Amino acid sequence: MDEVRRARDSSAADMVEVRLDGVTRPDGFGAIEGRRRPVIVTCRPIWEGGLFDGAEEERHRLLGDAFRGGAEFVDVEAQAPFVPEIARMRRGDRGLVLSRHFFGEAPPGNLAELASAMHAKGAEVVKLAFEARRLVDLLPLMTLADTLSRNESGEAAGHVLIAMGAPGVTSRILSRRLHNRWSYAGDGVAPGQVPLQRMVDEFHVRRIAADADLYGVVGNPVMHSLSPAMHNAGFAALGMNAAYLPLEAATLEDFVAFAGSMHLRGASVTAPFKVDMLQHVHVLDPVARQIGAVNTITMRDGQWEGANTDVEGFLAPLSGRLRLKGTRASLLGAGGAARAVAAALAREGAQVTVCARRPEAAAKVAALAHGRVSRIPPAAGSWDVLINTTSCGSAAQPGNLMAGEPLTGEIVFDLVYAPADTALLQHARAEGCLTIGGLEMLVAQAERQFEIWTGQRPPGGLFLAAADSALRATAPKAEAHTL
Repeated sequence: MDEVRRARDSSAADMVEVRLDGVTRPDGFGAIEGRRRPVIVTCRPIWEGGLFDGAEEERHRLLGDAFRGGAEFVDVEAQAPFVPEIARMRRGDRGLVLSRHFFGEAPPGNLAELASAMHAKGAEVVKLAFEARRLVDLLPLMTLADTLSRNESGEAAGHVLIAMGAPGVTSRILSRRLHNRWSYAGDGVAPGQVPLQRMVDEFHVRRIAADADLYGVVGNPVMHSLSPAMHNAGFAALGMNAAYLPLEAATLEDFVAFAGSMHLRGASVTAPFKVDMLQHVHVLDPVARQIGAVNTITMRDGQWEGANTDVEGFLAPLSGRLRLKGTRASLLGAGGAARAVAAALAREGAQVTVCARRPEAAAKVAALAHGRVSRIPPAAGSWDVLINTTSCGSAAQPGNLMAGEPLTGEIVFDLVYAPADTALLQHARAEGCLTIGGLEMLVAQAERQFEIWTGQRPPGGLFLAAADSALRATAPKAEAHTL
């Protein structure tokens, strides 16, 4: 229990959930002894997604001890056999959370009736959590939140509604829109749970109002994205009532339906949806049309406008470092990022060579720049600037496509941004090349997106600092927090 108490008291949350399941020698009184902030005590059984595999009588005793010891809240499963006894221990109508968790199954059809029945059992707060597999799975939760808020009396909300899993992260961030009493944060204690530091520092959850304008990054996966850190920092710095969300969509149609229902104002588009998004926009800018990919959408007058800021993002770090006209540029890779880079280089008059293992894909990218196709790796002496547009060198795919090759050009530009210092960049510095990391492009294209959506540039250096801070952030401890 000493470790539990240390974790409890080191938290910067407004309230801490103390989990007794999984503790070697759980102690209901010890869980709250000497606490520095309000607590919720729970002991989740295996049959509802927890770790406690003992007798129900033992769980009853532990949670009863926590209630008798003065815990602000005790969380009990609504289906636990001892709910009536725990309910009689309430301080007036205070302190009891009744919860239901649905893993891998759809919740009952009438959630409002379920919540009403749980309140009737004596709950001050009803907690309903179910697994979301698509973004649109959140929409019934939004409807339920409005229904419950109209039916509940008093100033404090009487419910917490959560969609678990990566597609459900929005429910944790938009706590006020759901009229939730609180939201949960933690290092993977539950599916889709977000660490406390990210909730506070990247998503700015404490400042998001119920009527905030909504933006986000759509892709699959997206939870690794640095975009929320940048754009939410921009909204906060300019005092805007807006929030930027990670939107992990099952399909593009899933996102489109969600965006329409939630009245999304704009979104960054990433893999694997950049090309297919072309079919869902009403107005397309010339750059996106040329490249055949959209990375930015904006809702204006009921229509989606599509743009591509990757070209500007790529060129910005090269400005002042290299005159591209007539420069020999070799691209590693022939994916979506390579298309934007090729178009940017062609616009500036560079001589483009696409080096990829798929000749057909390489030819399509080269055609955008009236360039040519070559082997990978490119020959020594054949390039002035080398650009890696692949994911090779990332944390998920370590490596260096130029390993063992002499780097004889002037600049090596690696679009990978995590890690910031890739094996390719280290190799290039050792060979005497000027190096540019992917974070500079990421920041530049995001600044342009922000300007498209808001009509304002973010404060200078803000996006870079926010992205760098997010990259450097250490993983929080694995206990649950509430905000």
